[in-house]
Amino acid sequence: MTSRFLGTPYKQFHGNRPFDAIVIGSGIGGLGTAALLAKASKRRVLVLERHYTAGGLTHTFHRPGFEWDVGVHYVGQVHKPGSPAHALFEYLAEGRLAWNAMPEVYDRVNIDGLRFNYVSGRDHLRDALVQAFPREQDVIDRYFNAIQQCLRCLPFYFVEKSLPRFLSSMFGRGLRAPFLRFARRTTAEVLDSLGASRELRSVLTAQWGDYGLPRGQSSFGMHAVIAEHYVDGGAYPIGGASQIAASVLPTIERAGGVVAVSAEVDRILVEGDRAVGVRMSDGREFRAKLIVSDAGIRTTLDRLIGDGAPEAVRSVAARIRRLPAASGHLCLYVGATFPTAAPKLDAANQWIHPSVDFDRNLSGFNADLEAPFPFLYISFPSAKDPSFATRYPNRHTIELVTAVSYEHFSRWAGSDWKRRPDAYEAIKNRLAERLLCQLYRYVPTVAGMVTHWELSTPLSTQHFASAPHGEMYGLAHTPMRFESRDLGPRTPIRNLFLTGQDVGTCGVMGALSGALATASTILRRNMFGEVLKATD
Repeated sequence: MTSRFLGTPYKQFHGNRPFDAIVIGSGIGGLGTAALLAKASKRRVLVLERHYTAGGLTHTFHRPGFEWDVGVHYVGQVHKPGSPAHALFEYLAEGRLAWNAMPEVYDRVNIDGLRFNYVSGRDHLRDALVQAFPREQDVIDRYFNAIQQCLRCLPFYFVEKSLPRFLSSMFGRGLRAPFLRFARRTTAEVLDSLGASRELRSVLTAQWGDYGLPRGQSSFGMHAVIAEHYVDGGAYPIGGASQIAASVLPTIERAGGVVAVSAEVDRILVEGDRAVGVRMSDGREFRAKLIVSDAGIRTTLDRLIGDGAPEAVRSVAARIRRLPAASGHLCLYVGATFPTAAPKLDAANQWIHPSVDFDRNLSGFNADLEAPFPFLYISFPSAKDPSFATRYPNRHTIELVTAVSYEHFSRWAGSDWKRRPDAYEAIKNRLAERLLCQLYRYVPTVAGMVTHWELSTPLSTQHFASAPHGEMYGLAHTPMRFESRDLGPRTPIRNLFLTGQDVGTCGVMGALSGALATASTILRRNMFGEVLKATD
């Protein structure tokens, strides 16, 4: 196993050698871009991460006897040889990363007593849906057909992001239009047009937490991407989520790159119309011919460039401010200690909803924290990772996640982590107690065995991930987001590029799709095609 803390401490980094590129942020989008540049063109890349360990939301954290992931709960397709996701990780990690496939039933849904098990395999899932909703077989088949039609158009949408501007002006509309035919409609609008019953609509969208918006607000394009992503089930990295970053770092370092941690970038240096480097919070400066930001488009334009930005940048920033941020979330991290061997827990995730009206469930909780949770997602990292029992005998870890508005916590945004006011801690304790009650209700095996718990809020995400509103998924995946022409690798400043989920979509593979688009744009090569060819 690797060290808990990944990367070179900034205080030990002398920066006395030239770099071809600087990447701000070591989320999987930033690391993926750096590794693609390093492997495909031998570029020496300096990755700068403000946190004490690399990996962004793929990192893990530890308490005595336990560890938890913070953002990787399961990933689709990576366990299927021949899939694009498997090929990409083989290219980036070069065989250093192993995945454990989840069981055939990988998601268990409970919607106010309406139960359904998501099973891996398109045909198996289709048959399970027909068995549960026999009168809606035609609707179910048309639903799967709509997803397939949508996904066939997706590559052209992403290809357009990487085209030079003059080609995009000529062919961009035609490349984007087929996917936008689906993406500019909400998930609810598409399901309503298919004639799905209220119960079937709810089952088909019960995993909406995977992309952050219920069906009345989410783009059907995003729903289709996630539905296809998990059609063959999910997998979890053996050794924990931190193994993702640990497996990619050597690819960057072999080409002469460095991933520096506890390294906070204060400003992107712009001279004339081009980016030339970065200034750190301690005043040091690093220069390179290429700057890539994985900090999110809002943070990049508003904070890292900020005052004195060219007019073109201010115009883009103003348009981006009109796009809503994704929801914040609560996560209760639970550790259970057993006196003898820990019992075997079901590795399947649980999705629990108080009613079939997901949009109302969310709006009700956002208006009143005493309302029922809009959903509960219960994940079992220790059950998904076959190495966990060896590393932590007699232990189990569990995570309970739900969506919450940042506005409930914004009044304390200026306070320091671990030194926040008593009122904030009181709200956290109340929410944690309610979540624990739900845990004992739905996972009674752990009742009386919990020896550690702690709750994260949107302020935790804001602190550790520099998310302006504590959002996990960047910009909300609404139809408006997919209509935006600003969410691509290029910026109005020459030599400054964006990467990650604001370029791609949410999640591990969504952020890596952004990395592929960014690397393709910089290198003027089809990196997706090269990855598939190299791992064929």
